[in-house]
Amino acid sequence: MLLSELLSVIEPIEIIGATDKEINGLHFDSRKVGQGDLFVAQVGTAVDGHTFIGSCVEKGCAAVVLSNKQYMPEKGQSDNATYVLVGNTDKALGLLASKWFGEPSKQLTLVGVTGTNGKTTIATLLYKLVRALGHKAGLLSTVVNYIEEEAVAATHTTPDAIELNGLLRRMVDAGCTYAFMEVSSHAIAQERIAGLDFDGALFTNLTRDHIDYHKTFDNYRDTKKRLFDGLKKSAFAVTNKDDKNGLVMTQNCQAAVHTYSTRSLADYKAQILEEGFDGMLLNLNGKEVFVPLVGRFNVSNLLCIYGAALCLGFEELDVLRVLSTLKPVNGRFETIHSDKGWTAIVDYAHTPDAVDNVIQTIREIKKEGARLITVVGCGGNRDKGKRPMMAQIAKKGSEQLILTSDNPRDEEPKDILKDMTDGLTAEELRNTLVIEDRAAAIQTACTLAQQGDVILVAGKGHEDYQIIKGVKHHFDDHEEVRKYC
Repeated sequence: MLLSELLSVIEPIEIIGATDKEINGLHFDSRKVGQGDLFVAQVGTAVDGHTFIGSCVEKGCAAVVLSNKQYMPEKGQSDNATYVLVGNTDKALGLLASKWFGEPSKQLTLVGVTGTNGKTTIATLLYKLVRALGHKAGLLSTVVNYIEEEAVAATHTTPDAIELNGLLRRMVDAGCTYAFMEVSSHAIAQERIAGLDFDGALFTNLTRDHIDYHKTFDNYRDTKKRLFDGLKKSAFAVTNKDDKNGLVMTQNCQAAVHTYSTRSLADYKAQILEEGFDGMLLNLNGKEVFVPLVGRFNVSNLLCIYGAALCLGFEELDVLRVLSTLKPVNGRFETIHSDKGWTAIVDYAHTPDAVDNVIQTIREIKKEGARLITVVGCGGNRDKGKRPMMAQIAKKGSEQLILTSDNPRDEEPKDILKDMTDGLTAEELRNTLVIEDRAAAIQTACTLAQQGDVILVAGKGHEDYQIIKGVKHHFDDHEEVRKYC
């Protein structure tokens, strides 16, 4: 593709060098740059890509997109590379990546899901629903990406702009007509979704998360809102009216706005008629349907899915029929029944609100007199402020609490556990077990459990690893629980 054609989607401040040259590849990682490529110099949190411009030019790159003018050559003194100065290289990369791959998002019905909790469940079940209705679809999620039936490993909730557009291109080439993707606040802030053409956006809820990155809750909220601010008039938005930020998301939104609620008047409403560990009987907009998912939070998720499906034009009865067959997503309130009479729930809950939701759901379902034994930890190198909050919530809702490691990453597990126990009183601590080794913590919970009891193993869900001092070790909560069933 000619450089001039690529640059047509951005607004350069200044260009030094020729633009009538062929570009062989697009990269933001200087290590991947080769002869004839275009290098986009991003200012990262740890490394400034501008410092690698010289080495990229030496390797023969054809052009450089940059935002720091001090790296621009003097006019008339350019080397063989073309220099393109822009205001924001993150946004430029998103736009360039979309153009490079032939603007695949415009050839798909693309729906984005954002919020703190529920993104994976909603995106994944929408993908499964559309495929069950006979359409080819793609999925971009925290757990795994799918191009129709082909699974592609996921490394981030939302991939970088080049990988993201590459996956969307592969979906188009595979004949997909729909794509569903989780949209993280990091991805929005870092402009990874710049240039994407969304046909719909869904909002789940907003609770404390990623404050280490966004610094304040308001910044976190306003970042999420940008997904809705960018929707076109022909798009749709489905938002959670039960969340105080639900209608904030759609303020000034050009798209058609639809609401869902379990508590108030809304376009899509539902209530639980019967509930057990294997599913719920719901009244969904006046229709009864049994779904093999559990919990009030999943009622909200299902309403969002139901609303999105109707906005996409599917027939209501077809949607309800498929909803009744959908199974829980890996690591999202997954139930494991023991031969010894106790039940374990493996869930990804890793925020205070998510832990509270899961615990409340279990307490509503479990038999009177049965105990809830909760095993939970907090991730390292993440928001420290939520650690004591999570311990408080877990302790309040459980008959037995076991605090343990999650993904300590580069932190000392003992330091993370200290932050958690700081949220408990001396009396609460006397009745709390602190077991640093996660495998031992799960074993202890299974040993303590008696007939009718419920074990909640929270925090990791679908993850099959632990990161300790930068090294990824295999670890799967499901496997550990099943050892003692």
